[in-house]
Amino acid sequence: MTTLTPSAFARTVRGEGPGLLLAHGAGGGIEANYGPIMEGLAARHTVVGIDYPGSGTTPAVQGRLEVDALVDQLISAADAEGLDNFAVSGYSLGGPVAIRLAVRYPERVSALVLSATFAYADTRTELAASIWQQLYEAGQHAVLAAYLNLMALGEPALNALTRAQVHTAAEQLAPVLPAGTSEQVDLVRRIDVRGDLGRITAPTLAIVTTADPLISPSLQRELAAAIPAAEIAEIPTGHLPFAEQPEHWLKLISNFLEQNAKN
Repeated sequence: MTTLTPSAFARTVRGEGPGLLLAHGAGGGIEANYGPIMEGLAARHTVVGIDYPGSGTTPAVQGRLEVDALVDQLISAADAEGLDNFAVSGYSLGGPVAIRLAVRYPERVSALVLSATFAYADTRTELAASIWQQLYEAGQHAVLAAYLNLMALGEPALNALTRAQVHTAAEQLAPVLPAGTSEQVDLVRRIDVRGDLGRITAPTLAIVTTADPLISPSLQRELAAAIPAAEIAEIPTGHLPFAEQPEHWLKLISNFLEQNAKN
């Protein structure tokens, strides 16, 4: 595996206040996944996030990504910004990344927020991710963009668009798919942090996207049930709460972090 130094990872730093680390989803990035709520998060926190290899301006790598390597880079970013303690928000693939971080560094994590996420890929999720990866590697990016609209948007949100709007959205997405898509989706297919769930000690909120075609609500609830004393909140969106209901998503995250802020 090709490795990158911490300085090679594109880093987002915004705001002031208690630390908040962000872990983004596969085929996304900090701006893509958290941009719509960044201003709200940064109003109360020092927000720090990194883009995985092949996302944002972080160079792509040859070979497999590993969850612990991503955790190491997040910790390096926190250290560089002088954050000894912090909350962690993980979205989609960022969920298991955040879980591993919370288990490896329990003394540093004040709270954990997991959105639209999973501990492992069940058969349905693995199938969806395998098609995603195969289409990307075959260069079928226009078809992949249409597939992602189908698999990411909740049914009400998708049906609210005209066929022409869906076509336009796919045309806009296809040329900007991250260069690291294949490696990131491959990690989705392999990752398994079920053994870590019972070891989480930080207060945890699992935000379940109840109309999610990609990561089923039942898989999200299975994760939450295995975390000691985890709270569950629901948001009626597909896999993209930041696109469908950003203000609702921000409120759920912010309220939980405020309730669990360390004095």
